Amino acid sequence: MHFGFDEKTQDLIGRLETFMDEVVHPAEPLAHEQMQAAIREDRWDPPAVLEELKAEARSRGLWNFFLPSAPEEGGLTNLQYAPLAEITGRSIQLAPSALNCAAPDTGNMEVLHMFGTPEQKQRWLRPLLDGQIRSAFAMTEPDVASSDATNIELSIVRDGDEYVINGRKWWITGAMNPNCRVFIVMGKTVPHSQGSREVPPPSAERHRQQSMILVERDTPGFEVVRGMHVLGYQDRDHGGHAELRFTDVRVPATNLIGAEGEGFAIAQARLGPGRIHHCMRSIGLAERALELMCKRVLSRTAFGKPIAQQGVVQDWIAEARVRLEQLRLLTLKTAWLMDTVGNRGAHTEIQAIKIATPQTVEWILDKAIQAHGAGGLSQDYPLAEMFAGIRTLRFADGPDEVHKASLARAELKKYR
Repeated sequence: MHFGFDEKTQDLIGRLETFMDEVVHPAEPLAHEQMQAAIREDRWDPPAVLEELKAEARSRGLWNFFLPSAPEEGGLTNLQYAPLAEITGRSIQLAPSALNCAAPDTGNMEVLHMFGTPEQKQRWLRPLLDGQIRSAFAMTEPDVASSDATNIELSIVRDGDEYVINGRKWWITGAMNPNCRVFIVMGKTVPHSQGSREVPPPSAERHRQQSMILVERDTPGFEVVRGMHVLGYQDRDHGGHAELRFTDVRVPATNLIGAEGEGFAIAQARLGPGRIHHCMRSIGLAERALELMCKRVLSRTAFGKPIAQQGVVQDWIAEARVRLEQLRLLTLKTAWLMDTVGNRGAHTEIQAIKIATPQTVEWILDKAIQAHGAGGLSQDYPLAEMFAGIRTLRFADGPDEVHKASLARAELKKYR
């Protein structure tokens, strides 16, 4: 692996850092005020200042970096995108969305770009790429262990030129945002000839029972039930996490993505890049937490000397730097492999960073909170909310235990 970034990446790093310093970080206090107002008024739209940031980012050519298969849209290779995504993680609530590089839209755009029909691309992908609408990905369900995607029960049944959808979803990120106009919904399809709403029989191949279909927000029978809380936080900056209900929801058969039974394969294609994007941004978030910790301990005195001179605190800081450098190198290696041998060839490394990143960043945030004393737990600093967000990553895109089990099986297979 070549560790140096190419000239294009170096140029984009400089331009993005300037954008962060001149535009994004100065906008954070106003964005916070606007988000607090949204909570008081029970609104789920993002802070109004975000539209100004998006316009400025696009005018500076900082747009749609996440899509390596579409350089004409601004897409970069995974290795080029990695340091840029890390920079955006330093302002996790604003910067990714400002660059139109925020989840879950990035994964949904990749799905539509890779598997969508020309009509689906024109109707939904184009406005997503232009930052005009938002989207959501609906897979997790409240009544089954959704860490095993073959457990999902929402039914997608063919009825003439339509599909009829029935079931429940929850923890659907971004769904509370009124500008979330389209949902990619994963469920179980029944062959048209069966003519019933029952899920496929157990004899059907487990990974060929799932399909993905597009559902627009205003479709009759579709209902946003409630927003879910994350350790007490509502995540209104990006549209929260919703419980959804589908009751005899009818959509055109042309809304199916790919063919019946291809949903699981499409999901895997979507989640690989999504996992590395989360890890890239999380490293940036951890860097900001470490910065806050260092500034805090240098400004406070306890037991007769600056807290920064306490041995235990110096140990935290040194460990944080070592762990971050290890994590960054593993993430960059993974990005390089995805570019050179493909997502399947980088499968082991993708799993490794998905396991290591949330745990490492969670540890750093814990120490940063401790260094801030009781203030670290409060709304006066961003650390507690950062911690809640990072804790969710140990579930999002697959829980730690699933990735560890898969990684262990692959390792054991070498010796059988």
